[in-house]
Amino acid sequence: MRDATATRRASEARGRHAEGRAEAALAAEGFVTLARRVRTGAGEIDLVVARGGLLVFVEVKARATLGDAAFALGPRQQARLMAAGEAWMAANPDQGAEGVRFDVLLVDAAGRVRRIADALRAG
Repeated sequence: MRDATATRRASEARGRHAEGRAEAALAAEGFVTLARRVRTGAGEIDLVVARGGLLVFVEVKARATLGDAAFALGPRQQARLMAAGEAWMAANPDQGAEGVRFDVLLVDAAGRVRRIADALRAG
């Protein structure tokens, strides 16, 4: 039991670190963070950011390599992320006047960040 708890804590710490790296990269591009780790009935959104009326829901994936991170978002998680975005928009209808998109930010073990803009689309 102790090993499982330690593993969960280490994973949580890695995830928070990766989210911090992703948030800093987005801020450097002029994005403003509206929310972090948003929980909805449909799922969790790592980051909600905006720039110039564009609303972006961000999923952060951290793995040893950027390639591994790129393949870490499966179809079920994609569907949950999109549903969570819809729930957030329903609760915040004044956001996204210039559009809405879903980005994935990949973070590797060295802390490098790559963004896949408009990574998910409905349908």
